[in-house]
Amino acid sequence: MQKTLKKLFILSALALSTSIISTTSYANGGVITDESRNRTIPINITLPSNSAKCTKQVKCAVAFINAGYGISHNEYTFVSNVFNQRGYLTVAIAHELKTDPYLNREQPYLTTRMENWHRGVVTLKFLVNELASKYPTYDFTKLALFGHSNGGDISSLYGSIYPNEVRTIITLDHRRMLIPRNKNIRVLTLRGNDYPADANVLLNDSELDKFPVTQTLIEKSRHNDMYDGGPKWLVDRMSKEVGAFLDSKN
Repeated sequence: MQKTLKKLFILSALALSTSIISTTSYANGGVITDESRNRTIPINITLPSNSAKCTKQVKCAVAFINAGYGISHNEYTFVSNVFNQRGYLTVAIAHELKTDPYLNREQPYLTTRMENWHRGVVTLKFLVNELASKYPTYDFTKLALFGHSNGGDISSLYGSIYPNEVRTIITLDHRRMLIPRNKNIRVLTLRGNDYPADANVLLNDSELDKFPVTQTLIEKSRHNDMYDGGPKWLVDRMSKEVGAFLDSKN
């Protein structure tokens, strides 16, 4: 399995090329067009509450928010708020367009869904390169990646391909892509109560002793409820867990 993953990562990395870009309005809701792929990318950018303190000399942090499949990128405001309150600029991304193929339902997912995840990684890399020049007072070299379900799979793949660019990964019940085993990437994954993760996605007890990964089961939570539209108790719990993780130093 590890050899297969390594091959997939190499192929993905080789396919990521510098994009030709065309931009329109994107602050607080808008689109960016990647002309090399003829792809329009809806995004929503929110600034931190202390944005006036962000300078080119002391840059503020950046978090990318990757939605679950079939859920709007604008349905994770609870986590944007948590990041914004702690000095992060957030970029919520619509990875799925009507013209894209449907998410593959056949196993093995590490092969059949790689096209979808790889497309998401290309989009993330494109946005990193583009937005770094547009927001020079923010640090796009030490990213936080957040993702729910399939968005968590995309986040995990990006962290595996570009480990030197990622400092933090937070996922809500992603189930297919392996969490990066990297001592330099802190990971929090909040687990739903209704579906198991695939083999080797989560760390075993021995691995948890070696890597900075926190795996937290939220009792009575459902995979499909882990967004703004979920029950209030769950949204509040997820906000609390994410905030505590970002505030912790370990």
